[in-house]
Amino acid sequence: MRRAVLTAAALAGALALTGCGSGAGTGADAGRDASKAELSVSSAYMPQPVSPDMAAGFLTLTNRGGGKDALTSVSSDVAGKVTMHSTVGGAMREKTSFAIPAHGRLVFKSGANHLMFEELKRSPKQGQHVTLKLTFAESGPLTVEMPVKSATYNPSTGH
Repeated sequence: MRRAVLTAAALAGALALTGCGSGAGTGADAGRDASKAELSVSSAYMPQPVSPDMAAGFLTLTNRGGGKDALTSVSSDVAGKVTMHSTVGGAMREKTSFAIPAHGRLVFKSGANHLMFEELKRSPKQGQHVTLKLTFAESGPLTVEMPVKSATYNPSTGH
């Protein structure tokens, strides 16, 4: 029994080390600083606005790096200003920044954290894209092309 436990522990340790070392020293990882944030954006979308002067936006920021960061501001070509909000217990609050933990995610989704595009300069239509500039406390800015979906779009169903 003890031998089986030791064998399983050794195998688990070897698999963990293999996962940690994959790609080390190759092109993308060479010179990489493991203590810095590595940010990427996915699942970005804006439901087609139903209001002439305001729209919402949603996305996921993933940090694959070992350092934390914070989203400090968002701007867009389509809005006079973009504000960031959290929703807790049905109460919406504007925030000046959102933490992005090391090896973690920051999710903006309907009914929770979200972006508000205010003072719209034009009304984005389904099928178009809106350009966003995301600014962070530590990392360089990211530019994102956010697709405009139908006003009733639900990412869990794809409609």
